[in-house]
Amino acid sequence: MGMDWHSSGITTSVIGALKRGLGPLSNELGIDVCGGRGQHSRKTPDELRLLGERIGFDGARLTRASRLVAKVDSAAVQDGFDLYLHGFFVTDDGKWTVVQQGMNGDKKQARRYHWHSEALKSFVEEPHSAIDGPAQGEIVNLTDRRAQASRAKQLDLLEDFGPDRIVSELAALTGEAPAQALLPHLVMPAHHDVRSSDVFTRRLHGTLAAAAERGPVDFPDLLLTPGVGARTVRSLAMVAEVVHGAPYRFRDPARFSLAHGGKDRHPYPVPIKVYDETIRVMKSAVRNAKLGRDEEMQALKRLDDQARRLERTAEGPSFESFVATERAASPLLDGRSVLGWEKELTQPKAAGSARSKISR
Repeated sequence: MGMDWHSSGITTSVIGALKRGLGPLSNELGIDVCGGRGQHSRKTPDELRLLGERIGFDGARLTRASRLVAKVDSAAVQDGFDLYLHGFFVTDDGKWTVVQQGMNGDKKQARRYHWHSEALKSFVEEPHSAIDGPAQGEIVNLTDRRAQASRAKQLDLLEDFGPDRIVSELAALTGEAPAQALLPHLVMPAHHDVRSSDVFTRRLHGTLAAAAERGPVDFPDLLLTPGVGARTVRSLAMVAEVVHGAPYRFRDPARFSLAHGGKDRHPYPVPIKVYDETIRVMKSAVRNAKLGRDEEMQALKRLDDQARRLERTAEGPSFESFVATERAASPLLDGRSVLGWEKELTQPKAAGSARSKISR
């Protein structure tokens, strides 16, 4: 749903949601999600062992892979990020994907590490399918192909010198760390809050215009949800872009937080009523499409098409006005953030203490 556009919590939330949602369907789909954040990550080996016994794949091999992946990203790659999340996705035939995330408390940045078994040739030489986050410059990266000699010499040192001599020699040595391997990086602005410069305003205006024009007519008739206004249609239009969008349109990451806000009130609190209604409509559309009735999916497609056409000519409020309107409407839409319910945060506090009210 794209709540927080720039938050490390999204990775945790998505993996948690997939684990919870796919769990009851694992026998049908042939895919399981293990691990998670903190203490859940440490349960991954036990989860893989039990899956291996139930399904029949080599649980010990996958357990070793899980531990080795975590060790590589915490010891072989020393980039200043401490791992706190380990998600292990595995299919019944033993193929796997790992998503790990680390946090740098001083920089207030997160970094995500991606692994994929089918592309993996070595655990210790350029094993990642991608690393997402700001580049860190020069780091200790023993997975770089140029570090092959270093890895070999470290084994020789252990055999020839022993740990005590290595410790004493280390104090006298200095050297340059190997350069980091070049991998795909997702580079986002340093600021967390969504700003007008992050938003393609013409696209926002097109969505607003499409919602206003088609909401009262199409939504009851085509989406089969009578009584819901343009606000939910507007959110669905933004979600429809994810479903039907071409890749080039995803260059505006802030866009998806405009549909349903963010848990930290940026750009505005999550409107629970709208959020739940969007999920309900999408569930209905997917369920009916599986049964051969795709009217709702087609309505979403038409909504997306209409928004794209209107982008060229539509006019509307500034980003600041849009956000101000959403914040003002938040209490009525059950707006919620990590601070609590918006209506409780914005209602005026009664004068006097509880003790004086009782006495009166």
